[in-house]
Amino acid sequence: MKTEELIAEANKNIMSTYKRFPLVIIKGSGARVWDSDGNAYLDFVAGIAVCSLGHSHPKVVDAIKKQVERLSHVSNLYYIEPQIHYARLLVENSFADKVFFCNSGAEANEAAIKLARKYTHAHMGKDKCELITMRDSFHGRTLATIAATGQEKFQLGFEPLPSGFRYVPFNDLTALEKAVNDRTYGVLLEPIQGEGGVKIPDRGYLEGVRKICDDHQILMILDEVQVGMGRTGHLFAYEDYGIKPDIMTLAKAMGNGFPVGAMLATERIASVFVPGTHASTFGGNPLAMAACIAVLETILEQKVLENCRKQGLYLLEKLAGLKSKYKSIKEIRGKGLIVGMELTIDGSKIVERCLRRGLLINCTAENVIRFVPPLIVSKSEIDQCVGILDEAMQLS
Repeated sequence: MKTEELIAEANKNIMSTYKRFPLVIIKGSGARVWDSDGNAYLDFVAGIAVCSLGHSHPKVVDAIKKQVERLSHVSNLYYIEPQIHYARLLVENSFADKVFFCNSGAEANEAAIKLARKYTHAHMGKDKCELITMRDSFHGRTLATIAATGQEKFQLGFEPLPSGFRYVPFNDLTALEKAVNDRTYGVLLEPIQGEGGVKIPDRGYLEGVRKICDDHQILMILDEVQVGMGRTGHLFAYEDYGIKPDIMTLAKAMGNGFPVGAMLATERIASVFVPGTHASTFGGNPLAMAACIAVLETILEQKVLENCRKQGLYLLEKLAGLKSKYKSIKEIRGKGLIVGMELTIDGSKIVERCLRRGLLINCTAENVIRFVPPLIVSKSEIDQCVGILDEAMQLS
């Protein structure tokens, strides 16, 4: 079918929950994808921080192929061998003692909220019923996670929302301290706000959140769905701040495109989850776990984190050069390979111009261009990206 026919068929049969660009992507390799007309694009969206090893990474492809020939699914009523191996890898490389597997970031955050409430009811009493989250945060699209999300645009039309959430400004320890009360059982936040505009906290902020949680004996929950698995140049973002959360959520880059999510916790917290308290039919299925093992082993063994840190600094340097050239660029900020370029103009126009020139980028918070390329991106690919962006900015 031709591209126009494919798009027409999609519009006819698929619910309109996405504002889609008029192209059909049919294949990818490394940091590039191709559409149904044969046009190539440099991909600095990477599935929104999902394809951290690039498209069709050979080790991930091979792992999924081998696993599907052996076993594609079995119920969690039984032990699943690759799930056991991957859980061990996560525990060995993180603060956590136990893992719960699911299929997405929203599900992981839903599980984290349920675990925190279950622990609270068991150890703090039912009067502790309020979770503090951050304004401009994003935690998912289920009813509980949009209630946790501090952005009204995701909540409109779905009222009444589940109760028990209170919002404070991100990167403001004074506001957080004031918000904690006798009903508070925890704080949920992203180490870096991705959907909220690539907002990087001040040094000392996350350490301060940890201290507030400790002082009030409440839980610290980190949503690392977007920044976990190497995006910041560390396997997990919390490692850069010298702290450890009580609960952490992951998804996106775990499977390099295969749907998967996870919620990790210390033994003390995880112990309140017993048979019957939570479940997921497809959580931790063999195919997802095979992909995840291949991803994590590649990250740990092939200097992916080193490349992320190196190329992230290079991208910031190149974008800083554009900032000195264009007054419409307000600020450049980032850590590793999650980078934001805040504009004084509508960012969607820049995204469209780059698309026409063969570059996929993303605009969030209306005026922040978000760069989340594969962690294996090269210097020459960054040069190409910035070159195209320069052309697009000239028309502003």
